[in-house]
Amino acid sequence: MALPRTRGTELRTGISPPPAKPGVWGRLAELRGPAVPPKALDARALAALAANPGCERRALLDGAGVDKAKLAEGLGSPSSFGQSQFAFMRGNAFEARVKADGGAELLRLVHEHLDPAAEPPRAGTVPDLTAAGPEGRTARTALALRDATAAGAWTLLDHPMLALDVAGSPAFLEPDAVVVHPDGTWTVVEIKSFPMLDGSADPAKVGAAARQSAVYVLALEEVAARLDPAPAVRHRVLLVCPKDFSNLPTASAVDVRKQRAVTRRQLGRLTRVEDIAAALPEDVCFAPGLPAERLTAAVEAVPAAYAPECLAACELAFHCRARSRAEGAVTSLGRSLRAELGGLTTVDDVLAAARGEAGDPRDPAVAALRRAALLRAGALRGGDAAREPARSGAPAAPEEVAPCR
Repeated sequence: MALPRTRGTELRTGISPPPAKPGVWGRLAELRGPAVPPKALDARALAALAANPGCERRALLDGAGVDKAKLAEGLGSPSSFGQSQFAFMRGNAFEARVKADGGAELLRLVHEHLDPAAEPPRAGTVPDLTAAGPEGRTARTALALRDATAAGAWTLLDHPMLALDVAGSPAFLEPDAVVVHPDGTWTVVEIKSFPMLDGSADPAKVGAAARQSAVYVLALEEVAARLDPAPAVRHRVLLVCPKDFSNLPTASAVDVRKQRAVTRRQLGRLTRVEDIAAALPEDVCFAPGLPAERLTAAVEAVPAAYAPECLAACELAFHCRARSRAEGAVTSLGRSLRAELGGLTTVDDVLAAARGEAGDPRDPAVAALRRAALLRAGALRGGDAAREPARSGAPAAPEEVAPCR
């Protein structure tokens, strides 16, 4: 059964629109430039998009299939985004070890952490998923999942191919593994090369893996929905990593319900990126080879929501960071700080509020800034005089507060 089409089906491909909507349905294809094919979306890109749902710039560029790496080069801000060759080789070697002997160790970890009540796996099945092209592999994966569910035995699908409809164009996704349990439920397995030390790993890396796995869960749910009855896709995925400083595998179950909900909501928003595109000037284009001045104007026409986390997830991060710093935006200092400052959106606004030159003193953020400025002034003078105004609530004189740039 084909994936359901929604409003926005032809946006990425540029297929002729219905007569009632002339000039809108192919707008995103025009943004890429003449004869420029859309860049395929993968799980990493979709996960990064879900991690920053307020960034209209990334939503538009990913929805239109623009190659952001080439765009960053054209802007003069090339990114160093990507994995080193050494890390890539180490990851491949670790994954091969985890899946050795027909995935016996991997199935044991799934049984131990996710399904201990089931019969222990002895000789799991590993079906052949070879087929021509991504469409053929996707169809072969769907058949293998259906057969494994009906068989009621432990089955390991090594690098299956899944498809997820994104803005009317299929995004082909390749998880490390999918395990079918004897009860017919499905589990996503994500294998990473960063270590688990004393049973825990870097929270930032675990969070990124959870967001990526949530994309695979959504794609698996699309496959399950076409079966009757529909198998259950487990909301806990298995994260497999090296144990401590060895090359031995260990695992942890990660609940991805929150990440799945955020990703689903953001993918739903991607089907409406034509609304963002419709607000742009007619001459906006992100085609490779255009002058840097024109590309810069095109990129700046779309609002961005830069945060330091973008440096690890987006090819345009260096460009957006430079613009954010030039504008003095507090978002360049982190989302948590931005949330604490309320309506103070620039560094100049923050410093003016701290000096008592601007801001409503009843605002908790303004009051906290002035209190902090008084404490800092007293600490710099090394005396007790500055503590008295702080206790009385009187504002400090502007010259007593040094700029914190």
